[in-house]
Amino acid sequence: MSISHSPTFVDLHPAADRFLDDVLSGLASNPKSLSPKYFYDARGSVLFEAICELPEYYPTRTELALMRGHVAAMAASLGPDCLLIEFGSGAGIKTEVLLQAMRPAAYVAVDISSDALHAAADRHAARFPGVAMIAVCADYMQSLEIPGLSPYATSRRVIYFPGSTIGNLTPEEARSFLRDARLLAGPGGAMLVGVDLKKDPAVLHAAYNDSQGVTAAFNLNLLTRINRELGADFDPAQFCHVAFYDAAAGRIEMHLESRCAQTVSVAGCRFVFAAGERLHTENSCKYSIDEFRQLAQSAGFRAREVWSDPQQYFAVHLLEI
Repeated sequence: MSISHSPTFVDLHPAADRFLDDVLSGLASNPKSLSPKYFYDARGSVLFEAICELPEYYPTRTELALMRGHVAAMAASLGPDCLLIEFGSGAGIKTEVLLQAMRPAAYVAVDISSDALHAAADRHAARFPGVAMIAVCADYMQSLEIPGLSPYATSRRVIYFPGSTIGNLTPEEARSFLRDARLLAGPGGAMLVGVDLKKDPAVLHAAYNDSQGVTAAFNLNLLTRINRELGADFDPAQFCHVAFYDAAAGRIEMHLESRCAQTVSVAGCRFVFAAGERLHTENSCKYSIDEFRQLAQSAGFRAREVWSDPQQYFAVHLLEI
């Protein structure tokens, strides 16, 4: 089969009314909440890449160092000629490290941000012309079927999920997500997943409350996106970024706190905020290595190898079916 040197794009992006429905439902709930998957419009994606470069934000550089240090062992464990499917491809720096070592038969990038997806797919296609590239704009947090993969009769399917994004899910949601990923990988498949580890709360606090205010801008940009795309009238200046570590739940929580009593309109629906009321925008669950291995096993995976840094800040888990 001939391999195209240009990426194939597949648009499974949720309809615009899905965004509206989720926002209206979240603002009507008690407490109010919004999904972190909507952070990633064009500006949100740029801000997140800036966050990854901050001195306080350890996850990206720690995971990247892990990938560079252990990618040969990872590639050997995953085997040759696989179909590599990445959830949340983003800027794709860690992906390039993995692609260089594995040289899979085909690579499928799945991301909800169309702008980030196109940029990363074009860059990967230029650097790895011998690898078939498929870029899928989709919400990978939902049960997913990707069309057009049947021609790639590779040795196995491998799902790559870097960046500790699995921490945005509660443990129950993560278990369901892992079950869906196992079905997509299929018999003999595998999963390589990045997981942020439990650590000193002071390190976590600094990572999500950076001194330059980039994380705050990232959080507040969600309101700007809702205004632009859904015709809402949030005043971002009347909200402030709040992030803290809940040790009992083992997670960072991010919120937007209303600076005053105010009423906001979205698509003709009005929502009242009390002064000090918080809009919950993200969880980032942290696990011990054993906790995550047990979670993966409860979803039907076999927990195999795990790689971590000397400080035990981050881990990359190899799961198999």
